[in-house]
Amino acid sequence: MYNGNERWDMEKIRLEIIGMSYSQSQSGAYALILGEKDGKRRLPIIIGGFEAQSIAIELEKIKTPRPLTHDLFKTFAESFDIRISEVIVNKFSEGVFYAVLLCSDGKKEMEIDSRTSDAIALALRFGCPVYTYESIMVAAGILMEEDSENSKPEDPAEEDTLPEEETSYSEYSPEELDSMLQSAVENEEYEKAVRIRDEIKKRK
Repeated sequence: MYNGNERWDMEKIRLEIIGMSYSQSQSGAYALILGEKDGKRRLPIIIGGFEAQSIAIELEKIKTPRPLTHDLFKTFAESFDIRISEVIVNKFSEGVFYAVLLCSDGKKEMEIDSRTSDAIALALRFGCPVYTYESIMVAAGILMEEDSENSKPEDPAEEDTLPEEETSYSEYSPEELDSMLQSAVENEEYEKAVRIRDEIKKRK
């Protein structure tokens, strides 16, 4: 709602990752759910499988034998003393979200355009905050009702879901799952690793 400030639509709102689930509308895609910190509005953003895996792996701090693209970007940037101070989801147009990275080398600050999924994956690795504007929350945000909110798990990893036909690890023992998870990571089968991880977490 307009509050008398003519720059109301530039008010920044802190976001956090609420969860991620397999998209029922687009094959091979995922829905990343961002929520306003200490608020009830949510931004559902459709992202690709690679970006979803990269985000999930960083959330769970899974060590990979070789760096993913976002890990490589972080190492490259830090080698030249470049840091990402914050990420802003700054535009919503025709159903598509856009973002910028606010970067600095200690002397100069720059804004770099980015896909939102890449921006979130990098924000996790740099440990920087993610924001959006009030105007975007008004245009694309979904208000979660109290009952619906309470039915959701608080741990983002617990909301990661995949199609029922891809979930087939319930018959394995905890020891077997641990071994399979290690093998999947070593073989860089990250989507498989995420599914096994979910089965392990479900039992704890």
